[in-house]
Amino acid sequence: MTSEEAKKRINELRTVIRRHDKKYYVDDDPEISDYEYDKLMRELIDLEKSFPQLVTQDSPTQRVGGEPIQGFVTIKHTLPMLSLANTYSEHELREFDERTRKLAGRGDIEYVVELKIDGVAVNLRYEQGVLKLGTTRGDGFSGDDVTGNLRTVRSVPLRIGDGREAPELVEVRGEIYFPKKEFVELNRKREEEGEKLFANPRNAAAGSLKLLDPRLVGERPLRLYVYLLVNALELGIDTQIDALAFMKGLGLRVNPNVKLANGIDEVVEYSRKWEEARTRLDYEIDGMVIKVNSLALQKELGETAKSPRWGIAYKFTTKEATTRLTDIIVQVGRTGAITPVAVLEPVELLGTTITRATLHNEDEIKRKDIRKGDWVVIEKGGEVIPKVVRALKNRRTGKEEPFSMPQSCPSCGSEVVRSEEEVAVRCENVACPGQLQRRIEHFASRQAMDIEGLGESTVFLLISEELLKDYGDIYYLKKDKLKELEKKGEKSADNLLKAIEDSTNASLARLVFALGIRHVGWSAARDIAGEFDSIDAISKAETSDLMKVPGVGLEIAGSIVRFFGDPRTKRVIEKLRKAGVRMEEKTERRKTPLSGKTFVLTGTLKSFTREEAAEKIVSLGGRVSSSVGKKTDFVVAGESPGSKYSKAAELGIKIMSEEEFKKLSSH
Repeated sequence: MTSEEAKKRINELRTVIRRHDKKYYVDDDPEISDYEYDKLMRELIDLEKSFPQLVTQDSPTQRVGGEPIQGFVTIKHTLPMLSLANTYSEHELREFDERTRKLAGRGDIEYVVELKIDGVAVNLRYEQGVLKLGTTRGDGFSGDDVTGNLRTVRSVPLRIGDGREAPELVEVRGEIYFPKKEFVELNRKREEEGEKLFANPRNAAAGSLKLLDPRLVGERPLRLYVYLLVNALELGIDTQIDALAFMKGLGLRVNPNVKLANGIDEVVEYSRKWEEARTRLDYEIDGMVIKVNSLALQKELGETAKSPRWGIAYKFTTKEATTRLTDIIVQVGRTGAITPVAVLEPVELLGTTITRATLHNEDEIKRKDIRKGDWVVIEKGGEVIPKVVRALKNRRTGKEEPFSMPQSCPSCGSEVVRSEEEVAVRCENVACPGQLQRRIEHFASRQAMDIEGLGESTVFLLISEELLKDYGDIYYLKKDKLKELEKKGEKSADNLLKAIEDSTNASLARLVFALGIRHVGWSAARDIAGEFDSIDAISKAETSDLMKVPGVGLEIAGSIVRFFGDPRTKRVIEKLRKAGVRMEEKTERRKTPLSGKTFVLTGTLKSFTREEAAEKIVSLGGRVSSSVGKKTDFVVAGESPGSKYSKAAELGIKIMSEEEFKKLSSH
């Protein structure tokens, strides 16, 4: 390759890599896998090695990571947060060992092998045992101050020491990650709400830390594992394995899957084990991290401008499979979101047979140009959800068919709608059979009307026998039909009918939540019920009236107005009213000790659930908040209180026991 040819290719690679850097680090919207990205970077590194005169300061090879996110204060790191060099083969692992032994002038070297958690790197600084600062990696030299967000993560201790005095300064690094199961649930909710899906758990973790409202971060089930003690040598600790033990002793969360390996053979063996076993974990790992155990030797080996010489990341290759997409069908979710699903010829992937995969939405299908009949590549997003990555267009025969979303709901035939702000197409018919199973399950759930015995299998049978066509029909079920349906006898039918009868006295907040109004979660339902005295008052409220409720913005208010404006909703509400379901609840207008006060609940309460406590507060004129702030009047603490307790103590907010709360609320 000539110098001119190299220059042209280098410029092309830099342009592509910069674009993907922005998509990944700034937009949190990656378009390619780590493997594909690393291939581009490897090609650029090799070309710049061959043509060093073409290296420039602004080349992607001269930087550690992405730019700090806008909107946060930027903090310079005490020591740079350098990225480890990547390798994808055992041969390259052995080459790393050979280089390390040569530089160290030793025979075998002791290594520590750790799981490479696929999340977001953070730096935590503790002074006198108290968390003072938490930052992201940023560009490796400066990161964003996300202390407020990190304080909401339960596995990030606000104070360390675990019963003993902590050193004056402890600085650690770790990985914030999103558990797989919770990631699936988050994306399911986002899909139903018409929001853009996160590409993988790491993407979800990064997106969560970017949120400017710590209350929203606190609702995400983020977790932390720490892996590096920045000031270990100053604390008299001289090995990585001892540093991990020291951090664990302070009460910091350290991953238990660690091996002290005597030589590269043990490193390779342990890495092989986890490449096969990684699917058993409830979080995603994308490889192994290998570090020289001796911290003195680490210091001696030093680092390059971009990465340490004493460590390396062994990346697992992406698990993909190729199969034919035989059809594209659509399914209807509880909130009416209509989503396309790929029907596949069965194919094995990571130990399971895949027959269906998500296609997310119509825009995604068009962007990837996926057609019925295509040969496609699939992978498990976060090793959880099978997804179609791309179509193999070179294998097309001309018989493949482009896809377009239906104009009417495939379940009920109602016209579908799509707002300008959303990517989701929706059916807004509350009696739509496609939504019915999930709507009724939600209506009967513990936090809603709490109808014990009306679970998934029973609901399915009732719908199959056409005994339920909307949740209003629950209150018209007959004993003889239930006995015949369940084949469980009279007692089972009596128990279910009693649970249904008991639910007619549920609080107004529970009923509002049970209706399944889009965007209205439990907190919003509780606040709305506290402001309005009845379903009739809520249904007649204008958008501006609803927006006076704390926490209710234009989106929630608009959704409520549309819901109650639908004639089909009115028919279902009438069924509930005629069945004797309580439609109103007069909030205490007399002056009580709770009137106008804001409460936060934390920990496990013995006498009632948090929902019951919240309902009590609202009924007595108080307000319940999900986060502690300057406007919080009381924090009610049960057993094993969380970070809200510590935050209240820091702010000097009155913390009361469950007994004190019971006494106050009985006046």
